[in-house]
Formats: sequence, structure tokens, C-alpha cells
Amino acid sequence: MYNTVALSRHLPATIALMLATAYGPGLRAQGHGNNSARAQPIVLERQGSFSFGGTVITGPDGNTFHGDHGYAFFQVPPNAKRLALVMWHGAGEFSKTWESTPDGREGYQQIFTRRGWPTYVIDQPRRGNAGRTTVGTTIRDAVPNEAGLFNVLRLGSWLPPAPPHFFPNTQFPQDSGALDQYWRQVTPNTGPEPIDTATRTLQAGAVAVLFRKIGPGILITHSNSGQYGWATGMLVPDLVKAIIAYEPAAFSFPADEVPPSVETQDKGVAAVTAPQLVSRSEFEKLTRSFIQIIYADNIDTTPSPVYGVELWRVATLRAQQFVDAVNRHGGDAQLLSLPSVGLHGNTHFPFSDRNNVQVADLLSQYLHRKGLDSRGSRQRAAHDHPKPTKGS
Repeated sequence: MYNTVALSRHLPATIALMLATAYGPGLRAQGHGNNSARAQPIVLERQGSFSFGGTVITGPDGNTFHGDHGYAFFQVPPNAKRLALVMWHGAGEFSKTWESTPDGREGYQQIFTRRGWPTYVIDQPRRGNAGRTTVGTTIRDAVPNEAGLFNVLRLGSWLPPAPPHFFPNTQFPQDSGALDQYWRQVTPNTGPEPIDTATRTLQAGAVAVLFRKIGPGILITHSNSGQYGWATGMLVPDLVKAIIAYEPAAFSFPADEVPPSVETQDKGVAAVTAPQLVSRSEFEKLTRSFIQIIYADNIDTTPSPVYGVELWRVATLRAQQFVDAVNRHGGDAQLLSLPSVGLHGNTHFPFSDRNNVQVADLLSQYLHRKGLDSRGSRQRAAHDHPKPTKGS
């Protein structure tokens, strides 16, 4: 798949700690399945934005500082479905993840609003529109690192000084304008985001406040926010009716059921994918939500010295352990490989690839099978909703 020895020299060290998705606003509208939908106006009953969660610091003289909140932009169509879709970006990203694709097609925000879902795209605390932080960090001067991101996010391989090479079957739009928009999507943290319990508590706590405000819904995570999604589901299990996780790398497990080790020689991969242990009672709250975990194409199954290759091998093995643990405790979790259902060439962000309408169709079908896509009063949804049942 890669020239692994050469490639390992071009991966930035920061990738060993965080995953990122990076794609930006579109330059123009293109086809690939949703031109007919784009020809029709998107009709809304209401839209708006607000902050959620956060803290307040009060000084000795009574002066205040508000920070560490999240930000949500929402759109609600007429006769909307009863459950909201909450879309959470990955590391190095913000709410733009779910908006227009790099080449200008509709992203999940527009696709699912058209399909009748109330959509909430969020910025997590200390990122994007929620950048007001109570704890600062240093944003360092620029060091070229996009070759490493290109490789980790599975667009193909890029070994400078050679130009980037896409995978032959890639679903990423390959024109220079789309790639330029992709790179301009990346945004820094304004505060620290280590991989630890305190950070998961901060992030999940804010999004739990969001669910308490808007009512029951479906949480869609991507990459690094996957670990926060499990924590959110444990905080508000009665409100998070399903968790849809695109390419997560970290998973919660019961502290008294530590999963078998997944051997890797890469210390960065081991750190990112290490089991995040919680009490059995907390873990079992995840069995009250439907869970689907999705991985895309070009994931190597043999050990590799390259971080960006080895990461996904280990992550998918950890994902299977997590699914098995949830189901063993009576839950309903599923692991979906897009190539196994005929979708090939997808990257780390399949929801914005050229075939994203087909990827969205799979999600719509899953939500329908689980009885989560009915329309009606959002107030009724909190008290009248199916519980997980196996077999579909």
C-alpha cells in the first residue's frame, strides 16, 4: 500500500496524539448523485445558533469570564422527524466538517435536513466558534505537515519532494481546488486537548447539556470525537437514542473486563487506541443506545511501521472488541465496513467523499431499521421511543 519506510519520515509527531479530518468549503456544485436535490430549495421551519455548556469564572471584584462552552448551528425543516441529528467534528476540525464538501456538493447537514431531520452541527469547546477558553495554549508557528495528514486520512500517499498520489480508487475529489479547500479546513485548538479523563469529561459534559436543551436525538461523531461520544452516551443515556461513529480510534470498556492487548510497535498508536476504562455500571448505560461504527476503505490489516497505516489496523480491532463488549452486556452495537457493502475508495471522511449520498443512504436505512426516523412532536419523543432490540 505504501512505501512504509519512506512514509514514516514524513508524519508529524502531533498525529500520534490526535486524529484530524480536513476538508473545506466548496468552490462549485458538482454531481455524484444529488444534483436533482440541489435544484430544489431547502425549506426550513426555523434555524439559528446558540452556545451550550461552559463555565464562568468570577473575579474578586465580581467581574466575570464565560468560556469552555460549545456552539451549535441548527436547521429544522417543516414536519420534522422526532429525533435531532447532532453532528460532532473530529480533531483539528470544527462544524464545517458537516457542511459543503471540498468540491461544493452538499454535506450531511444539507442532505439530512432535506430528508426531514432537525440537524445540529456543533463546535466543541475550545474550537472554532466555541474558541473562548478558560485555559490557554500556544499556537505555534507554521511547520509544513500536510503530507502527513494526507497519508493518515487515507487519501493516498505523499512523500515530499514528490507530489501527492491519490489511491487509484479514491472517492476524494482530486482537482487542485478541492484539495486547497481541504487544507484550509484545518483549525487549531484555543485550549489544551490531551487524551485523558478530564478532557472527555469537559467535552462530553458540554454536549450532554446540549441534549438536555434540545431533547432526544442521535449523536454522529467523527474520528477523535468518537471517544467523547461514548462519554456523552453514558452521561445522558435516555436522550442519546443512537450513536453513529465514523472511524473512531478510542473506545470505552468496563474496568473489570479489560480487553485483550492489540500488539503494536508504535507507541503513538498504542496511546491513542488504549482502552478507556469506566465502571461496569457506566459502561452498561451504552447498551441503552443503538450503536453503529463505520470504517471506510484502504485500511491495511498487516502491522506497519507507519503511524497512519498502523493506526487504522489497531483501531478496527479495538472497535470489534468494543462492539463485542456492548453486545455481551445486552446492547445493540454493529461494526460496518463500507467495502463489505460495495462502497469502495472512501477516505477517513466518507460523509464528504464523492459518493457521500450513498454513504448517507446507508445511514438512513440503518435509522429506519431501528425505528428512529418517525415524524411527529419532538416532545413526545422523550417518552415514546423504541428501546434497542437485536436482529436488524
